[in-house]
Amino acid sequence: MKFAKFVLSGATAAGLALAALAASPTFAKEMTVTVGGAPMFPSKNIIQNAVNSKDHTTLVAAVKAADLVDTLSGKGPFTVFAPTNEAFAKLPAGTVDTLLKPENKGQLTQVLTYHVVPGRITANDLMEMVKKGGGKAMLKTVEGEELTVEMKDGAIWIWDAKGDAAKITIKNVMQSNGVIHVIDAVLLPS
Repeated sequence: MKFAKFVLSGATAAGLALAALAASPTFAKEMTVTVGGAPMFPSKNIIQNAVNSKDHTTLVAAVKAADLVDTLSGKGPFTVFAPTNEAFAKLPAGTVDTLLKPENKGQLTQVLTYHVVPGRITANDLMEMVKKGGGKAMLKTVEGEELTVEMKDGAIWIWDAKGDAAKITIKNVMQSNGVIHVIDAVLLPS
């Protein structure tokens, strides 16, 4: 008799737990990461999430100016190294304003696509690639040039063609069409 009560109470508890999960909001099930004060939902695409980040308004404006919204809303998968507003602010004065001008759309597109790598590459994938590469890994970007990945002081660093580095500050922000890694500097092709 005691066994039957225990089984029943265990089944009841399991049923209640499942009911609570089923009734909980979507974001509780999705394992969101907060970026720029907003939850990033794995069921949404890169653009649907990025537009909600207060830390990525410059990047979103640049993506719109370069007509890359449809591309980054597409199937992918893409790995995006997403510079913050602070990262863009580190560029020489006037650089962002100049890049956003319609006559510089080609150059802006080149800079933005240099931050995109085909495929869904997680932080663990990057670390494994670095390990297999003897301390470095090379990633071919959508722009066509390569980025270099290294581990330093427990962080993942991305080096651009000019020899400047960006640190991944928030990793594995999963999207329906890829993954975003937030970085603290803008990467520039040669």
